[in-house]
Amino acid sequence: MYDSDKRKLLSVLCHGAIFFSTTIVSIGLPIAILFVSDDPVVKDNAKESINFHFNVWFYGAILGALFFLTGWLVLPLIVLFPIAGLGYIIHWGLTIWALIGVFSNPDQPCRYPFIFRVF
Repeated sequence: MYDSDKRKLLSVLCHGAIFFSTTIVSIGLPIAILFVSDDPVVKDNAKESINFHFNVWFYGAILGALFFLTGWLVLPLIVLFPIAGLGYIIHWGLTIWALIGVFSNPDQPCRYPFIFRVF
C-alpha cells in the first residue's frame, strides 16, 4: 500500500509545477518525479502533467508563430489576442481543476480533457 499523503503531495507537485515557472521547471519537476517515484498513480499524474504542459507550449508556439507571421497587423489584435486570452484562462482553469481532482481523490490519476498525449 502506498502512502496517501506522499501520493497527494507528489501528484500536486506534478500538476502545480506550472505555478513555479512556465519554462523548464514545469516539465522538469514532473519528469524528476516520474523517475524517482515508484507509485503508479503518481507516475500516471506525472505523465499527464508532462503531456498537458507540452500541449500548453505547443499551442503557445502556434499562436506566437501566427502573431509573428502576420507582422503585427490588425489580425493579431482582432483574432489572436482573444484566442490567447481564452487559452490562458483555460490553461489556468484546467490546472486548478487538476489540483482539486488530486486533492479530492488522490487514489485516481487526473486526466486532462482535450489534449494530445505523447506518453
